[in-house]
Amino acid sequence: MSFNNISFILHKPQLSENIGACARAIKNFNFKKLILINPKPIFPNDKILATSVGAKDIINQSKKYDTLEKALGNIDIVIATSSRFRNKNVKHINLNDLKKIDFKKKKVGFLFGSEASGLSNAEVSYANYALQIPTNPDFKSLNLSHSLIIIAQYVANIIKLRSTPFKKSNKVKSASKKEIQSMLGLCIKNLDDINFFRPKEKRPKMLENLRNIFYKMDLS
Repeated sequence: MSFNNISFILHKPQLSENIGACARAIKNFNFKKLILINPKPIFPNDKILATSVGAKDIINQSKKYDTLEKALGNIDIVIATSSRFRNKNVKHINLNDLKKIDFKKKKVGFLFGSEASGLSNAEVSYANYALQIPTNPDFKSLNLSHSLIIIAQYVANIIKLRSTPFKKSNKVKSASKKEIQSMLGLCIKNLDDINFFRPKEKRPKMLENLRNIFYKMDLS
């Protein structure tokens, strides 16, 4: 089922109220999967549960990870959200472009940054796409839960109204995020063995560029 293929990933959320509100928004549109990476508040807590109102089941079945890479192991397509133009190496899309995503066959994760700083370029480099919600150009910042509910409503509408299924040869099986991570890990190990990352201070940026190459492609 398409709704079960979609996860909403909160990277280092800072406020209990926002986590609870996000869970409520997820359930409002019949989605079920909430993933948290290093939440600042104790998770779960009474304030999160109170703010989630009738969505305590979303909180209780959510998953928590300590790194972004671990959280993406079972995701096929990662879509990072940002109010600003970020990471020029990642393809930038708008809400209408979501109609091209195969939500029936692909496991899709929508990635949201922390309330204070959003997502860094390094974090966006894990994504296949970067999505910007159109807002007032003089006041672009959206509350975390507001951003999530806009995307949840839009995607739910696509799933319900889509009449023409996405067609792709059954002979080709797309690589999972976990498989791509494994390949990239081997690539990085081999490059380390030959002392490729020089000078050492440029290694983080070079790794970011490598992730940009592999994660934005639809690899088989």
